[in-house]
Amino acid sequence: MNNRHYVPNHSTSQAKRRSVNSTSRWARQYRRSDAGMRNRQEPFAPPEDWHEPQGDGRAYRIVTQKPGPGYRHVVTAEQIRTRLAELPQSFLQALEVVQLSRVTRKKQSFPCYGMQWGPAIYLYPIEETLEETFYAPPHPQVVNESRMYGGAWDETEPGVWRLTWTEPSVQDFYLNNILIHELGHLVDERNRSYVDRERYAEWFAIQYGYQASGGRLRRGGADVRKRHHR
Repeated sequence: MNNRHYVPNHSTSQAKRRSVNSTSRWARQYRRSDAGMRNRQEPFAPPEDWHEPQGDGRAYRIVTQKPGPGYRHVVTAEQIRTRLAELPQSFLQALEVVQLSRVTRKKQSFPCYGMQWGPAIYLYPIEETLEETFYAPPHPQVVNESRMYGGAWDETEPGVWRLTWTEPSVQDFYLNNILIHELGHLVDERNRSYVDRERYAEWFAIQYGYQASGGRLRRGGADVRKRHHR
């Protein structure tokens, strides 16, 4: 359990005790921000929609919201279902909702790619141009992780960095990193500290995302629809 964040829901004592692990990944402090170095222990910024746990054993559902002006979702509900179907289905037992969320004014000031909150995974849109602007020097981990999935970096002017995606690379990044990482948090029932839970989710994303995908899309020439969008 992550003791740092709790569900802001007061309907049942069980819901109050249910842990919530949010992971905005490394984007949340760097992207469109002049806040300087990333602080992964910064205050939790929950999604705008809380999905009450049902616990009835039904299959997860996908909720798609309009991304917002200037933004776009980079994966579809069909791609998400296809990718999750490739995993051991025991991993999906606690998953009840995958939400393709909208960008709100609050989320523009607290940008992130994905988050796990209660029984739900939230995936956020990015700029329609597939170009992201950073106003603080990106940490080597940030650069390496994005490059693993085909993101390209350049410094457009002093103090301004740009991360550019292609359609296949950003889909790869979301389906084989963000989605799987957040699912790893949901699957993790053993770790309690923030550091341990984050380490587990990162391992989970490498094991069941990056490595399991076999680098099909990264080698180029793959049809995303045929590769089942990991």
